[in-house]
Amino acid sequence: MKIKTGIGFDVHRLEEGLELWLGGIKVEHVKGCVAHSDGDVLIHAICDALLGAAGLRDIGYHFPDTSDVFKGIDSKILLEKTIGLIRAQGFTVSNVDSIICMQQPKLKGYIETMRACLASIIGIDVEDISVKATTTERLGFEGREEGVSAYATVLLIKP
Repeated sequence: MKIKTGIGFDVHRLEEGLELWLGGIKVEHVKGCVAHSDGDVLIHAICDALLGAAGLRDIGYHFPDTSDVFKGIDSKILLEKTIGLIRAQGFTVSNVDSIICMQQPKLKGYIETMRACLASIIGIDVEDISVKATTTERLGFEGREEGVSAYATVLLIKP
């Protein structure tokens, strides 16, 4: 059996009047992510962690922000495509651990819905998905509410 780990990171600037998508769900907020796609930093970080663990480069390689094909795309579709790439290499996802860093809004009420959405796409139990949220105590670009970042780690298994 082969076991591989991966780490992913993404960041997007926040701007008033845009929708905020995190973990595959719409989060109510006055600001949203400036991005080529829907700007879901959590899904992007998970995709990068999955691709990295499988040795398949990164999200920008597979879904470039210079391509009109991916303009405004729902990041859940990118995650589905990433899972397809992982499975084509013979891997299954064991678990995902992730964290979203932003000052506002508070995400506690959205976490379980995010976990369920991600588990459904990835094809694993909700118990195998961890989504955490933190502020940066008003420090840095997240603390100034200029942007949002997300980190993810994954464990892949190939029998």
